[in-house]
Amino acid sequence: MNSRTHPLEGRELAAWMLARAKDAGAEACRVRVHRRRFVSVRYRDRRPDLVSEASTRGLAREVFKAGHYASESTPDLRPASLEGFAAQVLSRALLTEADPFRGLPGRERYGVPPALDLELADPAHASLSLGERHGVARELEAACMDLAGPGLLSVEATANDQDSEEWVLSSDGFEGRERGTEFWTGGLLSLRDEGGRRPESWVYAGVRRRRDLPAVQAVAEELVRRARAGLGAGKIASATLPVVVEGRCAGTLLGGFLAALGGRSLQQGQSFLAGRLGERVGSPAFTLVDDPFIPAGLGSRRYDGDGLPARRRGLVDGGVLRAHLVDWYYSRKLGVEPTTGSPSNLVLPAGGRGLEAALKDLGRCVLVTEIIGGNANPTTGDFSAGIAGSLCEGGRPVRALAEMNIAGNHLQLWQRLIEAAGEPYPWGTLRVPALVFDAVAVSGT
Repeated sequence: MNSRTHPLEGRELAAWMLARAKDAGAEACRVRVHRRRFVSVRYRDRRPDLVSEASTRGLAREVFKAGHYASESTPDLRPASLEGFAAQVLSRALLTEADPFRGLPGRERYGVPPALDLELADPAHASLSLGERHGVARELEAACMDLAGPGLLSVEATANDQDSEEWVLSSDGFEGRERGTEFWTGGLLSLRDEGGRRPESWVYAGVRRRRDLPAVQAVAEELVRRARAGLGAGKIASATLPVVVEGRCAGTLLGGFLAALGGRSLQQGQSFLAGRLGERVGSPAFTLVDDPFIPAGLGSRRYDGDGLPARRRGLVDGGVLRAHLVDWYYSRKLGVEPTTGSPSNLVLPAGGRGLEAALKDLGRCVLVTEIIGGNANPTTGDFSAGIAGSLCEGGRPVRALAEMNIAGNHLQLWQRLIEAAGEPYPWGTLRVPALVFDAVAVSGT
């Protein structure tokens, strides 16, 4: 009997939806069921400014029939609603134009996901109390106010955490389940400056395991230090200079490069990296690895969005392009083997020196601590971005910079990477140290 009157959860719900798709006439189907609980506490002016808790559940289903395809999701998991949803998705699929490349990978490609404990879920999350969450945010705000002193304009301190779980089942034999937790501590801070300026800073540290969060005092010290570094910021004359981009904002630059690696860009003829596998696209200092197996990594996983087993993959090796990011669908359109449609944890290995030593050797250079906006063209590789940071001489900052820009082309930019210096940025899916480029066009006055 296909109908039901009582709610199902997790795997049982996914299996029920698969059966309903078959009953409706679908040739193939993939179902994702997820749940998430998110709690956020934010302090401002020494009192709670925001306290929120949201628990969400949802279901997404992809159906395939004779090349027709549809993908839809719903947060309404009531039995009566799902009865209608199950039939509607296939009806909508049949309205689309048939695409012979649509389909599931097939049982033979799934293999067995790596039997690894990636430490994605912290058992201690269940015992975390609302009072403890308030305590972190309150302590962080108080520490910032004490450290910043009378020059403080505003500070907001936040403690967030979430517990999530997903189940994935497909009609061709894939079954996956992952559970993960995340904990975030950080805030925004602004100081009073001359001329009505108000330099701001942000710091957010995120981890899978609560014990890995940095000390509240350390977060406050970094917030205040970064805001003070922006006091008196202005422009310098436009020039071509060595530029050092901090790891925490290097993702904007890498994002323009990664966009050209994607299967859609390649298939649509909108990638400056098309046809360049095995060619040099950067300097010997440029190595980029997609590593899904970092213990407790925010991007770690055992399978990707297509259900294909995760694997560690070199994308760029010593400046030579080794792999594109191609999911199952675009691999069929391109006639190539799939890799993965999206990266997990991206690692750019650090060199042997610290950031201070690298800055000292550069003489006059620009240290970029913030990238603001910007754009990148995946077809040509051209990019530009707003920046803030410091002008450095002899390894020391001599002037704060703001309202400036860097611009260039990715095929030239990564050839100018001379070093990856210091410790990788630890609070995200990008494990990237400071990137040292020998000559970048910097626009100011």
